[in-house]
Amino acid sequence: MNPFDGLRGGLIVSVQAWTGSALDDPHVIAAMARAAQESGAVAVRVQGIEHLRAARARVTIPIVGLIKREYSGFEPYITPTLDEVEAVVAAGAEIVAFDATARPRPGGAQIEEIVAGIHARSRFALADCAEATDARTAVAAGADAVATTLCGYTPSTRGCALPALDLVRRLAALRQFTLCEGGIRTPGEVRAALDAGADAVCVGTAITNVDWLVREFAGAAQRIL
Repeated sequence: MNPFDGLRGGLIVSVQAWTGSALDDPHVIAAMARAAQESGAVAVRVQGIEHLRAARARVTIPIVGLIKREYSGFEPYITPTLDEVEAVVAAGAEIVAFDATARPRPGGAQIEEIVAGIHARSRFALADCAEATDARTAVAAGADAVATTLCGYTPSTRGCALPALDLVRRLAALRQFTLCEGGIRTPGEVRAALDAGADAVCVGTAITNVDWLVREFAGAAQRIL
């Protein structure tokens, strides 16, 4: 069964933590994932092997899994090679998110190889894109879904307003499952993304990044004093 069928019109919660944060703990991540499920999320997005395993033990909704790993001399770091694909699958994720930009990957892996590797392991491929050309390439390679995740994080897209609703419209025109992710901070922006053509919306920082939220509120309090 294609897990994306059950995600349409829903909210995916990205449950991640800054490295070194008190939240960067498998038990904490798993608890937040469970809370997201109990509060209506249709899926969660989780990074890292231990966090994925812990979340898998606590939730029954689909998990979008990824591993962030930096390789010297290469820019892509979201599930950049088949080694990370294998690890994400082994940790229990139904959907594997990967960097789908045209930037070179470690070992020279092409998008077609990444997608084929995901499908060979009976999982579904979510292409994290920065622009429409990334999505077109990913769809041609067989990706099951495309997302706006990397808009604003590549040289050609830096400074783009987020959420990237114009990109959502371009991706939706490809008639492949489209996920709006990045820069969504209010329920109104969730609605706007869906109205722009997104099949589902992913929210992370505004819901689960307690470090960022506290700094924002504490900063406001300090300015008042």
